[in-house]
Amino acid sequence: MIYKNLLLDNKDGIIVLTISREKAMNALNQQTMSELEHFFGKDAPKMVGLRGIIITGAGEKAFVAGADISEFAAFKNEDAGLYSKRGQDIFFLIENSTKPVIAAVNGFALGGGCELAMACHLRVASENAKFGLPEVGLGIIPGYGGTQRLVQLVGKGRALEMMMTGEMIDANTALQFGLINHVTPKGEAVAKAKMILNKIIQKAPIAISVVIETANAVFNEKVNGFEQEYKSFGKLTKSNDFREGAQAFLEKRKANFTGQ
Repeated sequence: MIYKNLLLDNKDGIIVLTISREKAMNALNQQTMSELEHFFGKDAPKMVGLRGIIITGAGEKAFVAGADISEFAAFKNEDAGLYSKRGQDIFFLIENSTKPVIAAVNGFALGGGCELAMACHLRVASENAKFGLPEVGLGIIPGYGGTQRLVQLVGKGRALEMMMTGEMIDANTALQFGLINHVTPKGEAVAKAKMILNKIIQKAPIAISVVIETANAVFNEKVNGFEQEYKSFGKLTKSNDFREGAQAFLEKRKANFTGQ
C-alpha cells in the first residue's frame, strides 16, 4: 500500500511512524485510519527484522488532535456505531502487536489521538503535550476504546472526571496519573522512545511478544490470564532463546537471541 498520511522511517528495525497531516493537526480521518489498519494488520506482521514501532505526529503542535470532525456530518445514525467499532478494531491491532509500540506524544493528544496513544504499549510525552477526551462537548463519547483504556490506566474516578468535564491535562499531570510513562523536554519524545526500545530489543524477542500477550489478557474476560501465563512460561522454556539466555547468564556474557 502506498501511504498518503503516514511517513515510515525504518532504521535498524525500529520504525518511526509519523502521522503526517500537520495542517489538520494530524487529525484521524478515514484515510489515515485505513492506512493504520493496513500497516498494523498487513505490512508490519510481514516485515523481516522489525523490532519495534514508535508512533508520533508531524510538527510540534500535535500528536493527533482528535478524529476529523468534518467527516462526522456525513454519518447516518446507523453508520456511527460501525464507525466506532472499526476504530476500536484498528486500535486493537496496535494493542495486540507482537512488537513493542511506543507513542511519542509531541503536542496535543485529544479525543482519538489520546485513544491512539492509550492503545500503544508505552507512552512518552514532551513537556508541551496535552491529553484529553473532550467528546462530551460534541454530545458524544470516546468511541475508539477510550472509555475502557482510560479507566484501566488512571482509575475510574480520574477517568470519569476527565471524560465528563472534557478538560485537558498537561504532561506532568498525565505522568502523575499513570497515563504516560515518561516526560521529556520539548522535541525529545522520539529520542526517549528510541532509548526505551533499544533496551527492550536487547531482550529475547519471543519473551517480549509473550509479555505483551499475557499483560493484555488481564483485560480480556474471555481469557484466564494466570492459565495463559503458566502455559506460556512452559512453552518459552523450550525455546532456543531461553537456552541461550540461561547459558549466557551462567557464562557471564551477553546473550545472542535469535527469536527462536
